[in-house]
Amino acid sequence: MKQIEHQKKGQDMKFRTLATSALALTLVTGAAKADTGAVLETYANIAQAGYADSLTTARALSDAVDALIADPSAETLAAARAAWVAARVPYQQTEVYRFGNPIVDDWEGKVNAWPLDEGLIDYVASDYVLSDENEFAALNIIANPSFTIAGEEVDASEITPELIEGLHELDGIEANVATGYHAIEFLLWGQDLNGTGPGAGDRPHTDYAAGDACTGGNCDRRAAYLRAATDLLISDLEEMEANWAEGGAAREAVMQDEAAGLSAMLTGMGSLSYGELAGERMRLGLMLGDPEEEHDCFSDNTHWSHYYDGLGIQNVYHGRYTRIDGSVVEGPSLADIAAEADPALDTEMAAKLDATVAALGAISQAAEGGFAYDQMLAMGNAEGEALIMGGVNALIDQTRSIERIVAALDLGGIALEGSDSLDNPGAVFE
Repeated sequence: MKQIEHQKKGQDMKFRTLATSALALTLVTGAAKADTGAVLETYANIAQAGYADSLTTARALSDAVDALIADPSAETLAAARAAWVAARVPYQQTEVYRFGNPIVDDWEGKVNAWPLDEGLIDYVASDYVLSDENEFAALNIIANPSFTIAGEEVDASEITPELIEGLHELDGIEANVATGYHAIEFLLWGQDLNGTGPGAGDRPHTDYAAGDACTGGNCDRRAAYLRAATDLLISDLEEMEANWAEGGAAREAVMQDEAAGLSAMLTGMGSLSYGELAGERMRLGLMLGDPEEEHDCFSDNTHWSHYYDGLGIQNVYHGRYTRIDGSVVEGPSLADIAAEADPALDTEMAAKLDATVAALGAISQAAEGGFAYDQMLAMGNAEGEALIMGGVNALIDQTRSIERIVAALDLGGIALEGSDSLDNPGAVFE
């Protein structure tokens, strides 16, 4: 992935503030009211289940990585790639927990940071575009058992989880992603050099071969990096699953203040809908015509990441999550509270969520049919623009209903993440 010179998540981010009247938790009078505490418990239970499923699929990925390293072949590489794609299904449904829960948002950068300067990790194409702002964009940790950072020599002779964790976001630069799903993705697929043409990354299985069969050089160190990154992902997910278990810090933070808990739910839904997904992950890439703006850019799995983000928002509203084993976690929901406050608004919100999932599903259906997301981003591709903007507009539309729910529940001011691509398009090209 080339160095991206415009705004990355976290840099110059704009916020939209929903200003409503003073807090009031009494939603309706007369008939039995929804139990806010029970709604928050459902929210926490779904979070725990989502991170537990993410952990389970990460462990399955780890087994596939072990098989690849032990016996590199086209088949074991394909199996590891399939395990990575499967691991994204539950994880992306947890992203709705980020923006309203500081414990999650502070942690998330370790596991899902993007875009990345992959030259930090491994070899890249000769025309890899470097940035004057990142002197480590082509450090190539795998090829170098030692290197110097800020005048200090770093011993990288053994690639361990501790080493790569310490190098993550090196020099305070967010593009120096050394850990998480996307580092693993790069190690499994390699660079996608196809631009807006068909095809994903095509790293050969021989990049993990022994002896003379090794391609790309340093196959043993590449395997060590892949192993370390996968082990670290598992430990990070163990940490977050525990945070949502009974007595966990994230669960307790949500449960201790019912008003704040509801605000966290709506902040997560609105921020992911608007600034993050509609703006930074979809509209921005379309404006730039830039395939490097794909979320899962090496694997061409971006369509499913967007879809499961949208599904995660719907899960939170309806208080219902289908686990990877087919079982369902459900209970009293935000929809119950909204319906008591304004039945018509609940109906509207449910319809908007359905429309968004359908629009994101249309993107996925097209991608699975051979029209990849990076192809949709190509300048002048009217069909691709229509598909992506269908998702963007549905996400914006559902955000308007989220705003109305905030007002109906009288929850005070809530800041939603914004994006220049939506709020100030001219700034994208400055």
